[in-house]
Amino acid sequence: MKYKEIQALSDADLKAKLEACRAELFNLRFQMATSQLDNTARVKLVRKDIARVQTEIRAREIAAEAQK
Repeated sequence: MKYKEIQALSDADLKAKLEACRAELFNLRFQMATSQLDNTARVKLVRKDIARVQTEIRAREIAAEAQK
């Protein structure tokens, strides 16, 4: 997911996306541990998606603090 797409999401959607990505990462790690994972590069992509979402959430928190 691109950062522009993440910026367009609402706060609730960001939190839902974060939870979905974390669940997917858990499943990918489980598959890797049991040698069932075919595309190991997917783990890296999901981790980057999580980081992008967390970055946007934190940027919004900082912007909200600055407005107060």
